[in-house]
Amino acid sequence: MRKLKGYRRPDGRFGIRNHLLIIPTVVCANQVANRIQQQVSGAVAIPHQHGCSQVGDDIKRTHRVLVGMGQNPNVGAVLIISLGCEGIDARQVKKEIEATGKPVEWIDIQDIGGSIKTIQSGVDTAQKLSAQLQNEPVAEGDATELIIGVKCGGSDATSGLCSNPALGKAADLIIANGGTVIMGETTEIIGAEHLVAAKAVNDEVKEKLYTAVQNFEAEIDRMGVDMRGGNPSPGNIEGGLSTIEEKSLGCISKAGSAPLQDVTQYAEPIKGKGYFFMDSPGNDIECVSGMAAAGVHLVCFTTGRGTPTGNAVIPVMKLTGNEETAKKMADNIDVDTSPVLRGEETMEEAGRRIYEDILEAASGKEVKAEILGHAEFSINRIGISL
Repeated sequence: MRKLKGYRRPDGRFGIRNHLLIIPTVVCANQVANRIQQQVSGAVAIPHQHGCSQVGDDIKRTHRVLVGMGQNPNVGAVLIISLGCEGIDARQVKKEIEATGKPVEWIDIQDIGGSIKTIQSGVDTAQKLSAQLQNEPVAEGDATELIIGVKCGGSDATSGLCSNPALGKAADLIIANGGTVIMGETTEIIGAEHLVAAKAVNDEVKEKLYTAVQNFEAEIDRMGVDMRGGNPSPGNIEGGLSTIEEKSLGCISKAGSAPLQDVTQYAEPIKGKGYFFMDSPGNDIECVSGMAAAGVHLVCFTTGRGTPTGNAVIPVMKLTGNEETAKKMADNIDVDTSPVLRGEETMEEAGRRIYEDILEAASGKEVKAEILGHAEFSINRIGISL
């Protein structure tokens, strides 16, 4: 089996990147976190809109995502920036990330005495952590350790005809070689959920999947709206998709043919091997962020219309089946599967090509979103603000 070049974490997990992550625990700490990131080479920050005025499952979800981002194996060290009066407990966030064995530091804006002092202290601390990471030895891993997310967005007719099923062939190869694949987007399987459920390894997993769909539909009903007013999106419809069921049939093909092992909650760590489904929104940034917090190494993202989306800690590889999009957005697209539609390549050959590209990215080759500095991050929220 081909060896991958990455980084071995103290808890034994294999990472394919070596980021210094700066985590603001609350929206009020975003600017300080951003200013520190700008002054430290190799640092990435995850500014967000949450961390306060949240209760119950809502604040638990924000906590879970922040901890999960710090625990992601692509992260080598963490600097936490708190304000001091927010709902998120920075001390607990630090404790849970430290459980992985990686270095974690925490500074508090109110405790230090304002933005300028915190930025100065944060830059000093981040530079020390960055120096430690630069001395991190390169380690070997293999495909059995990879967790790959599959996602689609900005879909058009070619997504279901070409890029999604080609990605499905690559997903089968990942799992056949001992790896793990996770698909999200509860909204994007509606109308085809029975086909996903049919792959469940037992009735309990099947029930979890149906419950996730029913809960989402109940929430939409509670809001008194028809989700078909926004899904398919106007862009999807212009791209040739007519109904949510048609969109879903194309969407689910990107996970391949493996049995469904389990249904996990948003940002819940993946435990096990094979194919998993994460109950998550279809929103591109929120879904990819949830996957990153769940421990995914890399996301393969199919798009017919084209999108530049990336993530702060995981590579987001773009695939399209639309020849025109591949040419117009060459700066953003990593893999063009349109040769399948022209009869120049089989679906299996395209899947093999995607799989090889995944292994190259997992050994350090940057994808287009990384080269362009795309580091989008957003936490899916449950409740209202207090």
